[in-house]
Amino acid sequence: MLDIDIANLDTGTTTINADEIEALAARLRGSILGPDDAFYDEARSVWNAMIDRRPGLIIRCGGTSDVVHAIRFAREHNLLISARGGGHNIAGNAICDGGLEIDLSQMRSVRVDSSVQRAWVEPGALLVDVDKETQAFTLAVPTGINSTTGIAGLTLGGGFGWLTRKYGLTLDNLMSADVVTADGELLRTSLTENSDLFWAIRGGGGNFGIVTAFEFQLHQVGPQVLSGLVVHPFADAATVLQEYRKVLETAPDELTCWVVMRQAPPLPFLPAEWHGKEILVLAICYCGDLDEGEKAMAHLRSIGNPIADVVAPNPFVAWQQAFDPLLAPGARNYWKSHDLTELSDGAIGILIDAIGRLPGPECEVFIGHVGGAAGRIANDATAFPQRSSHYVMNVHARWREIRMDPNCIGWARGLFEAMAPHAAGTAYINFMPEDEIERVEAAYGSNYQRLVEVKRKYDPLNLFRMNQNIRPVAEIRAA
Repeated sequence: MLDIDIANLDTGTTTINADEIEALAARLRGSILGPDDAFYDEARSVWNAMIDRRPGLIIRCGGTSDVVHAIRFAREHNLLISARGGGHNIAGNAICDGGLEIDLSQMRSVRVDSSVQRAWVEPGALLVDVDKETQAFTLAVPTGINSTTGIAGLTLGGGFGWLTRKYGLTLDNLMSADVVTADGELLRTSLTENSDLFWAIRGGGGNFGIVTAFEFQLHQVGPQVLSGLVVHPFADAATVLQEYRKVLETAPDELTCWVVMRQAPPLPFLPAEWHGKEILVLAICYCGDLDEGEKAMAHLRSIGNPIADVVAPNPFVAWQQAFDPLLAPGARNYWKSHDLTELSDGAIGILIDAIGRLPGPECEVFIGHVGGAAGRIANDATAFPQRSSHYVMNVHARWREIRMDPNCIGWARGLFEAMAPHAAGTAYINFMPEDEIERVEAAYGSNYQRLVEVKRKYDPLNLFRMNQNIRPVAEIRAA
């Protein structure tokens, strides 16, 4: 490898000579990739096809020691860095232009101890890796709804899905973590060890270091859950949504029901005449006893006159992958989201109007049903603050051609702005695109200043800045 110029923290470049790169490579279990190497493009690719950045150098880590060496090397040379786990983040912060990418994607080990219901997971693992390993023992950790998501980014930002109402957010089930901090030191964090850092990484994203191991509490789930889709004509959306919110007021924690509004894909259980037409989908999961689930779902399934009802017992791993075909890598994606404490009539009207103006066949809005156990944790117990939300709305613009960028992005922003008066004011950082830097402080609410203090302690130079960044200085406001 030749000498190479790498972007630094001062917005310039630093020349790294070939001898230094070779010396670093000799210390690694993994490999170093430059722009001319065979796996370079694979290592810099992420889920969102709008992100096309070219790191100056990529360290493909084989283990924790490689992460330590990478961070010390970056610190020594004042390099811009990013950390890539699953590469699923909408903002694409896993990849830095011209800098040093620390690629964790090869670190995918998952180890389960069923006797204590714990799992130890490396940062490159995807949800499918975690689900398959834990379900071998009919255990699970609450995660998201797309199995190609990386466990690291999901956990550090929050993590919610079908099990959240029963067992809390993904980060609520984190028992400990190994973190390589900005000075290249490996720290164990838990409620009793480096507890300030443990508090911050549970919701504060990748601002404080690179996690090389997660220890999760597991729960008895499956092997089957009662789950599936109930599909309604969009003409009935107002009535369905009003009845939906009423049913959920008394829903047990085991029951979760999300709403998806979009044009119907060519699903095999939908009549062909509905393909491409606007629909409203109730995606339902009950994670307890199947017979009890039938009773708990009865009211939801009796709403209106659905086109199709395909709710049935399904293997939990299969249900976790049910939405993967609609969320596969390779499309251009732009998201805007709000936390909602309620689904008001005014909000319903705005949503219905927006679905009538979808800019493309893959664009959609989903309403994630949260609360339950996740909502019974104090706002300041973890860095994740928005515990009072009953729903999370995600405006998901998704398309294939660059020429569609203005229409799709404009549609998402317009709906986001229209919904603002009905929103809680907080935000889920994992759903924030790269152009929402100004929302970071609001996203954390009263927890923000404490996060600044932890950032100042563990990363005073802001080495970890490719994220929804918490700067290690207090904001100066006019009196």
